[in-house]
Amino acid sequence: MSYRHTPSNRFGPALPLLLGALLAGPALADKADPIGEVSTAFKLVGPNHKILVEAFDDPRITGVACYLARPKTGGVKGGLGLAEDPSHASLSCHQIGPITLPAKLKAGEEVFDVSTSLVFKEQKVVRFYDEKRNALVYLTYSTKLVNGSYKSAVSAVPIMPWG
Repeated sequence: MSYRHTPSNRFGPALPLLLGALLAGPALADKADPIGEVSTAFKLVGPNHKILVEAFDDPRITGVACYLARPKTGGVKGGLGLAEDPSHASLSCHQIGPITLPAKLKAGEEVFDVSTSLVFKEQKVVRFYDEKRNALVYLTYSTKLVNGSYKSAVSAVPIMPWG
């Protein structure tokens, strides 16, 4: 008679969800190009707290680029990807080439997101079209309610002739 040891799964069904969240977090951030960062608080162990500056292009509208500045938690938890980042961010979007609008634009369409905690918290950027002013309006917000309010920032891109 042979005995085969089968390791028990003490975490139950939560383990695959946890592993999926850990692997998905970095993949979401890959859509942005890192521009730079500044340390905001020294941490004796682990990376410092910092502010990241990232750039991304609107995936459906060529000629628009956005710059997102957001805090990144350091320390041991931050270095391991277990910390929750603060919910505030700033956003600046600009015309960088000729803009041609698609026939249909969905109001509030998501153009960028990045995970800011292990699970259930993201920094999102959505787009609106202001037809009266011929401008694209980009809104960034955290998906976690903080002190009764979602933290947000807005940037507008007037559509101008190029060239």
